[in-house]
Amino acid sequence: MRLKKKLASWKFPFILLLGIGVSNIGEWIYFISLNLIVLDMTGSLLAVSGLYIIKPLATLCTNFWAGSMIDRLNKRKLMVFLDIFRAIFIAILPFFSSIALIYFIVFIINMASSMFGPTSMTYITKLIPKEQRKQFNSLHSLATSGAFLIGPAVAGLLFLIGSPISAIYINAVALFISGIITLLMPDIEKQTIISSTSNRLSMNLLKKDWFVVAEFSRRNSYIMMIYFMFNCVMVIMASAVDSLEAAFAKEVLFLSDSEYGFLVTIAGAGIAVGALINSLIVKRVETSVLIGLGSVLVSAGYIIYAFSGSFFVAAIGFFILAFFIAYANTGFLTFYQNNIPVDVMGRIGSVYSLIQAILVITVTSIMGIMAQITSIQIVVSVGVLIMMILSITLCIFSLLPSKSQLYQSDPVGTKGF
Repeated sequence: MRLKKKLASWKFPFILLLGIGVSNIGEWIYFISLNLIVLDMTGSLLAVSGLYIIKPLATLCTNFWAGSMIDRLNKRKLMVFLDIFRAIFIAILPFFSSIALIYFIVFIINMASSMFGPTSMTYITKLIPKEQRKQFNSLHSLATSGAFLIGPAVAGLLFLIGSPISAIYINAVALFISGIITLLMPDIEKQTIISSTSNRLSMNLLKKDWFVVAEFSRRNSYIMMIYFMFNCVMVIMASAVDSLEAAFAKEVLFLSDSEYGFLVTIAGAGIAVGALINSLIVKRVETSVLIGLGSVLVSAGYIIYAFSGSFFVAAIGFFILAFFIAYANTGFLTFYQNNIPVDVMGRIGSVYSLIQAILVITVTSIMGIMAQITSIQIVVSVGVLIMMILSITLCIFSLLPSKSQLYQSDPVGTKGF
């Protein structure tokens, strides 16, 4: 009877995880296919690099106003709309032969994706009870890491039997299926009545909402400091290391294409194994330890990789950093969901995502220029050392005994909300 009740309580979380898994697999197929299509059309690596800039640019153009809409609209309906909207635009991508038009369509798709993130986070927080969030987030990491392995493999298979264009259509279907799965989820805001006038975007409304975010950040400075520091670690990881990863492996470690491919496979295995073990032990590990120690160990893996002199040592570093990413992400998501009020979560998530996008563009540009002026090895080494300093600082602050209540499954309420 107890088992039956437990399974019943996980019915909708598992359906949601299924939708997340399908969507993430589709995104990997789309990402790889789009890169190949643009490369085939232009023969230019610079044109492919442009795809990487579109995402943060779309966030810049979207997130200063999107949070105001997200907090005032029905989250489930908005998620379904955004899934189907992206599916339609992805499906029409292969019909365009102009690189400028493809960039424009990709920009529109990324604008929808920028809205989807804060929307789904708010819906998940409302749906999942506090006592289940840590376990759900660990399974969420497992689903996304599984997509990291399955997505590229499926894309490769599709390329063998078809073409990148057929793979693009597969992703459109995957997003459509994800939207249908979301329709099976409960409409937790069905009884919420929002006046239509409050939905109308205006400069006054945006100013008011930005003031709400600023006031919340001021009154809950510790919570937002942990949020910001964790995202700074992720920004440096994405900008200083990941963007230069292939060049570092080839030019500094002198790895062949096959060795670098094997290194990426090792990272994939690390993510999968780490996420699996994380899902099994997560209930017995404090959220503060997951955030703090998880971030430090991810940074340690990057340091081993950055200062390695051989393929074997680099592989160890790659496995360690990949293994502990699930722990850090699970801890961060749980902390975020437990301490940010759901009625302002869309606005806070959107505004801080906007700041993060600015940081990504700025840091990536600086690191790219510095790599040209000095060397890739120096830039990556400095980047991972800064990442480690931030991680250690984050760990110290997250383990403060005086803040332990903020890491419990039922924390003390935040000030002013």
